[in-house]
Amino acid sequence: MSGGSVAASFAVADYVVFALMLLVSAAVGFYYAWTDRSQRSAGDFLTGGRRLTALPVSLSLTASFMSAITVLSNPAEVYRYGANIAFYALAYAITMLVTSEVFLPVFYKLAITSTYEYLELRFNRATRLLGTLLFIVQTILYTGIVIYAPALALNQVTGMDLWGAVISTGIVCTFYCTMGGLKAVVWTDVIQLGVMLAGFLVVIVRSVVLQGGVLNIISDSHQGGRLNFLDFDPNPLRRNTFWTLSIGGTFIWISVYGINQAQVQRYISCKSMTQARLSLYINLLGLWSVLLSSVFAGMCLYSVYKRCDPWTTGLISAPDQLMPYLVMDILGDYPGLPGLFVAAAYSGSLSTVSSSINALAAVTIEDLIKPHMNFSEKQLSWLSKGMSLLFGVLCIGMAGLASLMGGILQATISIFGVIGGPLLGLFTLGILCPFANSKGALSGLVSGLALSLWVGIGAQIYPPPVEMSRPLPLNMEGCNFTLTNNLSLASSPFPEQHNFSTTPVHSGNRPLLADWYSLSYLYFSPVGTITAIFVGLIVSILTGGYKGQVEPKLMLRKEDTTFYHLIKLFEGGVKKRSGKLNLKNQERKSGNTNPAFVDFELDLTKISSRE
Repeated sequence: MSGGSVAASFAVADYVVFALMLLVSAAVGFYYAWTDRSQRSAGDFLTGGRRLTALPVSLSLTASFMSAITVLSNPAEVYRYGANIAFYALAYAITMLVTSEVFLPVFYKLAITSTYEYLELRFNRATRLLGTLLFIVQTILYTGIVIYAPALALNQVTGMDLWGAVISTGIVCTFYCTMGGLKAVVWTDVIQLGVMLAGFLVVIVRSVVLQGGVLNIISDSHQGGRLNFLDFDPNPLRRNTFWTLSIGGTFIWISVYGINQAQVQRYISCKSMTQARLSLYINLLGLWSVLLSSVFAGMCLYSVYKRCDPWTTGLISAPDQLMPYLVMDILGDYPGLPGLFVAAAYSGSLSTVSSSINALAAVTIEDLIKPHMNFSEKQLSWLSKGMSLLFGVLCIGMAGLASLMGGILQATISIFGVIGGPLLGLFTLGILCPFANSKGALSGLVSGLALSLWVGIGAQIYPPPVEMSRPLPLNMEGCNFTLTNNLSLASSPFPEQHNFSTTPVHSGNRPLLADWYSLSYLYFSPVGTITAIFVGLIVSILTGGYKGQVEPKLMLRKEDTTFYHLIKLFEGGVKKRSGKLNLKNQERKSGNTNPAFVDFELDLTKISSRE
């Protein structure tokens, strides 16, 4: 396994496995279109009639943002930068806690279809429109990358037709979103999450067998410096450290789970708030399992190619092709298994794209069409389907533009950071700051967006210096083939280093703010969020926001949080224990005691009256 170009290519069995995954997804859309054909309102179509339970919703939440980018880019990231991206696990845990305690109660009580409705209720129409437009731009950009990236990586390694794959996945996705609505999206997500985990498992099991056990893989990763879990460098310019991944990652994921329409639409479609909270915590287990699988797959990748890096030697042209290359290399002799991995990568794409199409349709209907036109429920239902179709076509079109973007993982996280950060700041202002007003909200959003765009675009022009990005060393001493045409590629192993190597030459031309531009891409989101909140608060105070009255249901109230109820329970328990216990009462072992006749209940009333 330590060299030679991969001779294997896709067999008939692989295409069958891949086609089967697309067929099952389409069948789910058909099923829900047929079973729900009688009672179809736009609300049913876009929110599943708010009758869903925690388990399918939680799996769908996991699948929708664990896209092909996770399947292809996370292992490549571990291979090149080390396994410390596992620190995302901490960011995920904080995200679920904040989402379930701060954002979910407010959105669930209001029973809104679009999260941006909240912005009009809390601030004004302009804020809602700006929020909606930013979401639409962010989602279409992101979806383009999600469709194109896996198609490109898989095309170059497996020989699978690039645009055939892009268009077929786009069409199937658009089909089941348009036919089946949110229920179809949720249930196909459940199937696709299973396929993703199965794809990882096949690669991991085969690698473990080849490398002689799990301990060998861990040992290889350790010797190659990949187990860099003790990187606590606080420097914000460093690409991946404990701090950038846990702090920056938390902001990014809260902007996804707390306020992103695609995710909020799922958990508010649960039949009760308890089910919605439960779905978030079960989803956390799903996120951890996908993260663990992708990190270990990256360690397998390093273990197999520790002596002959296929990228340095020019056998592949981009890091995102590492996983498909490994799959064809070690599973090429097992017809159907490479197809399963490709199906896993595309399942990631389908789940993300379908969530995005469904969310875009919901936002367009609720925020841009309903307030201005009077349509019947039947017409709105057809309009929702039309919107799903339109956005499906638009997202396939965006895939063409995505081909112009750089590193996939970085590009997607940058998009989420630059636009999601300021939006998170805006919602936080509304939910947690009673004196924030519409002037403060708008100026906070605009200034947060301006600042994060400035950093994001600056980072493209002035990439961080190589010592901050530090790809770990790769080796090609064990390659057992001769390099001919690929030698030129081997001399410049990291595409990014073309940029980096120019840095010292032009050091005189690097602006004073170059370090600001070199900020880790994970910090784009906190910059936008903190700026939006800070500016929003100052402008609100200066424009008399503290005089205004806000409807209580638009704010987070302490009674809405689990913590409040836990504290009440705890206090109740303490008070009972501290009461003057009646010995006769203690002796009674059976039967229910009427609280009116218990002595220490009288003490409780005194305590509560003092409160």
